[in-house]
Amino acid sequence: MLKHIQVREYARLTTDTSASPTPDLAVIKPDTFNWLVSLSEQPNSGRFISFEKPDCLRLHSYVGYLQSPAGEGIEVLPKISNSEYNLQNGRTVLCKMLCSALNLPYKEAHAAQLTRMNLPIHEWIYHQFLAQLNGLVASGLRFDYLRIEEESRFIRGQLNVTAQQRQPAERAHLFHIRHDIYHPNRLENRLMKSALDYIQDNCRSPENWRLANELSHILDPVQSLTNPLNLMPRWSNSKTLDNYRDIKPWCEIILEKMNPHFQKGLHRGISLLFPMERLFEEHVAACLKKMVTSPWQLKTQASSKHMIEARDKLSDTDKNRFYLKPDLLIDHRGEHRYVMDTKWKLINSSNSQKNFDLSQSDIYQMFAYGHKYLSGNGDLVLIYPKHDKFTLPMPYFKLDSDLRLWVIPFCVESNNLISGEWMNHFLTLTLS
Repeated sequence: MLKHIQVREYARLTTDTSASPTPDLAVIKPDTFNWLVSLSEQPNSGRFISFEKPDCLRLHSYVGYLQSPAGEGIEVLPKISNSEYNLQNGRTVLCKMLCSALNLPYKEAHAAQLTRMNLPIHEWIYHQFLAQLNGLVASGLRFDYLRIEEESRFIRGQLNVTAQQRQPAERAHLFHIRHDIYHPNRLENRLMKSALDYIQDNCRSPENWRLANELSHILDPVQSLTNPLNLMPRWSNSKTLDNYRDIKPWCEIILEKMNPHFQKGLHRGISLLFPMERLFEEHVAACLKKMVTSPWQLKTQASSKHMIEARDKLSDTDKNRFYLKPDLLIDHRGEHRYVMDTKWKLINSSNSQKNFDLSQSDIYQMFAYGHKYLSGNGDLVLIYPKHDKFTLPMPYFKLDSDLRLWVIPFCVESNNLISGEWMNHFLTLTLS
């Protein structure tokens, strides 16, 4: 039977059976321990864990779900507070951020239902895919013409003259023909069927399994793919498939991150992890886009400036080096700019002796942004998640005589920047 473990970011995973489990410490089987180590050693693993002791691993800032071949499932939720752990809030925040990263609407009802059932995040992802697929089936799947070549007693479509001339005398009564049929066995439907088959084999939720079983019977004419990862880039983005747009990200996640048969390497299990820094950035950007109105524009990952701007005298070409990429850039026709950066870190606004837990490298980074994007005159904003030790914006810091840095909290539960002294100075100028 599957064992379900729930922890937060940066939790420790140990094989020491004498340890007392907490949200920041879990006891796992030696087989699971070894599987995690082998998983982290694979290329592009993202270094999601590190050794703390020979029998203890520490998770990094990744969230999601891991399931080892030993039958242990580890759900890693965001660390949204240093105080008492709240499973429901952590899972809700993760669901919202994941939808923002995929540029999809967040369904509160679906998340609340699975939270009440105490199901891990991967079951919620299954549910999103199945709900989308159920809607597609109800509205009608897209069909396509498929070329069929076969032998037949009757001529239908086009006669394959070359093959017919080679027909032996004892089979002269059969015709080699080519014809088209209108069939649902197109690539996009086959990719969805492959994801559906995986869900049917691996889901633990009775509701998800029931819906997957019903849809599997409906999609019986559609054939699964043995190696869908190579074919996923060929998913068509034509206007005739507009109603397929919302299901594509869920299908991609299931095929690429969950199914061990589709992953590179020989390891088994499920590895579904997302970097929290990137999820937080995408979520804040999605929320701010609703606030910023024309003629202002919100740009993400702007990269028009470099740390080093020089010219090669020999080739007479620009040799700019080291891109400067702020997470968010609010721009007004190139004349006024406000540079913003998001940081997924729990800082302490009352801990002045340790610089409020602000990173010195982050301050250097903002200083560089201010001089390259604002020419040393304007406002910069660092956005951190709100929690019990950081509830209100701090008074601004002067990086230079005309360069101000604001440090403000973002509430991941209400999806809002927290107002304060900076509001009159910043938002009034920005959104007027």
